[in-house]
Amino acid sequence: MRAAVRTQNYKSLSFALAVAPLALNLTVSQPALAVAWITTSPLASPRQSHTATLLPDGKVLVAGGYDGTNILASAELYNPATGAWTATGALIGKRQFHTATLLTNGQVLVTGGFGLSHLASAEVFNPATGMWTAAGSMSSTRQFHTATLLPDGRVLAAAGYGPSGTLLASADLYDASSGAWTATGRLNTARYGQTATLLASGKVLIAGGFSYSNNALSSAELYDPAAGTWAPTDGLGTGRRYGTATLLPNGQALVVGGLGSSGQLSSTELYEPVSGMWQTNGALNTARNSHTATLLSGGQVLVAGGANGGAALASVELYDPATGLWATNGAMNAARANHTATLLLNGKVLAVGGEGLSGYLSSAEVYGTATPTPTEIVLTGAAMLPNGAFRFAFTNTPSVAFTALATTNAALALGDWTALGGVTEVSSGQFQFTDPQATNGLKRFYRVRSP
Repeated sequence: MRAAVRTQNYKSLSFALAVAPLALNLTVSQPALAVAWITTSPLASPRQSHTATLLPDGKVLVAGGYDGTNILASAELYNPATGAWTATGALIGKRQFHTATLLTNGQVLVTGGFGLSHLASAEVFNPATGMWTAAGSMSSTRQFHTATLLPDGRVLAAAGYGPSGTLLASADLYDASSGAWTATGRLNTARYGQTATLLASGKVLIAGGFSYSNNALSSAELYDPAAGTWAPTDGLGTGRRYGTATLLPNGQALVVGGLGSSGQLSSTELYEPVSGMWQTNGALNTARNSHTATLLSGGQVLVAGGANGGAALASVELYDPATGLWATNGAMNAARANHTATLLLNGKVLAVGGEGLSGYLSSAEVYGTATPTPTEIVLTGAAMLPNGAFRFAFTNTPSVAFTALATTNAALALGDWTALGGVTEVSSGQFQFTDPQATNGLKRFYRVRSP
């Protein structure tokens, strides 16, 4: 019986075959990754109701928010390559409930929100210098509004909660080339807490939100940048605020969850721009509001966290546009609401901050398909077959890729062993390999390695 060998590059199991029953020794390896969310470095400051923006270089800018005691002006940068956060220039003014929009020049426009008072001001972050500069003011203070980058590079800031508790129907356009704000057409319905989606046509779909009577709105309207006007479109089947809206690859807009007239919603709806109509879609497994929805590179939508009945959620669901159905997809390491989720350039999703079950969070975690890691190999069967071939079987982590190698001289360097091919996973976590060449009566040594 030979001792198992382990190197930095692979996990291996070695055993020798005489022409009779053989002995096998097991390897040692690191624990398998059991979850899809991996904790990364925490923020320097806990925060919720902040913004997170993916920069052209792949870093993520987190700005402002509330730490449970103070409204923040601080900003931090996340580097996916190192998993570390570094401080960058602070906002000119403290703010929460603001918006952040990546401009076509690679800079970031922050608008409105609430600081020491209601804010109409805007500022721009320059990644090259790490500094913020003033960017004028909108026609009104606004928070809980939306900001949408238009195809021509302008930014549309629409509706929101204004001064003295007023709801806004006004909208403003920011021109990055001139740094100026100009008023544009007014919405048909004043609202805040709505969603905004840039459609493939270049129009902007506003849906839901709060009304003056503090009810959830079902109305929706379209902004035409060429005309600078708003036109009503088909209304949602269910009034909702604090939901999410995601543009799908097929051009439809998916609206998810939110708060309705009787509490959190599990319902979802699809807007078809060609017909201008909404249709009911598959329901979430858990009703939620103040969650995040992220379009993944494969076209699925990842919904994470949020609140239900006032309690933050850790649960995660995945939407498949091909079936219109939702499937539970594990859970984050921390329950969080009013957090941010950002799709990174590597296809993973960074979830940051938020309000948890016992306070405001500085924690961050990354979602992505984890590479399965082998555990200790457990032999379940090894036998010579009637035709002289040799077969062995073992259990391990499901979906791990193994390769079988063999030699008649175990003293050879690993590079001189013969790769026989991949090991078959006959069922979840059950692996089997057959060597049809083990028929010459010579002692053969085997190894399985991963990757």
